[in-house]
Amino acid sequence: MNFIIYIRENNSIVISIIFTLSVFALAMVLIKLVQFFWLKYLCPSYTNLSLLLWRKGDRSRAISAMIADKHPVDRVVLFAMRGVSEDLDNASHYTLLREELQRLAIKELNRLKYFFRPLEIIATISPLLGLLGTVVGMIEAFQQLEMAGDQVNPSVLSGGIWQALLTTAGGLSVAIFVVVFHSFFDKQVELIKQRMEDSLTQVFTQEITASIQEGKDTNDSLLKQRRKVHAC
Repeated sequence: MNFIIYIRENNSIVISIIFTLSVFALAMVLIKLVQFFWLKYLCPSYTNLSLLLWRKGDRSRAISAMIADKHPVDRVVLFAMRGVSEDLDNASHYTLLREELQRLAIKELNRLKYFFRPLEIIATISPLLGLLGTVVGMIEAFQQLEMAGDQVNPSVLSGGIWQALLTTAGGLSVAIFVVVFHSFFDKQVELIKQRMEDSLTQVFTQEITASIQEGKDTNDSLLKQRRKVHAC
């Protein structure tokens, strides 16, 4: 009961906490926006160019194209290319390489998810804090109504209610803002993860892809020769 009285007498504390959380949330959102903007526009990935050379069998040039490994996908793919290029013909080498790549990929993705957990916490507790402020405000409003007895002033009651609802509105506003951007950031990480998995698959299946392409080219040339024979 003393806690409720304390919060009631200092209802601005709840609003101050919500405002502080909103400032922290805004700062973290701006940091993540800058990070993903930098990865997408200011630090382009060289993975596509490198994979093109890799599929052609030019492994040395493919690795050289990835020297500026500032992008997380580039770092993981470069490590995979160097590991595969060692040409150690044993199963244990590739098993260890895949395990190390998995560890490195998780590390890079966790780095991209930095600040995700604090944003989730803010999105969870902000509406709860707002609800707490509203409940305490409603308790105060009805206590004033009880003390007024028969001389009830509706304006006093309505004023107390709308002031109490302000905390809920503030908490919900912060939560909605955080949830929207958290979903956006999570989608960006998922896209990078899919790109990373696709690139690594291409690195490990290069020989199979090359043999299939070689067979396709051979079949195409034979088909052209047959057409020329039939034309004659």
